[in-house]
Amino acid sequence: MQHNLQLMNPLSNLLLNSARGPLASMHALDVMWISFYSIGLLLVSILIITAVRKWVHNMVLSFLLKLVAYVMFFIGTLLMVLVVLTWPN
Repeated sequence: MQHNLQLMNPLSNLLLNSARGPLASMHALDVMWISFYSIGLLLVSILIITAVRKWVHNMVLSFLLKLVAYVMFFIGTLLMVLVVLTWPN
């Protein structure tokens, strides 16, 4: 009987989802696509940094491109951490 009451309490569902991770309310395939986007952001940011160090000699343009690359790297890292925290037990 107590188990049935627990299912009807909306706060228990919220606690269960928050215990599983921040993306737990999303479908598993959507979380998979988020992980792919995260990997893509990480790879593109690495390619931008490599290209800027090799070919761009203008300091202002170099700074702007590196700033964009580091922001992309930060967003990709944050998304990957969220995906890992949502991993099923």
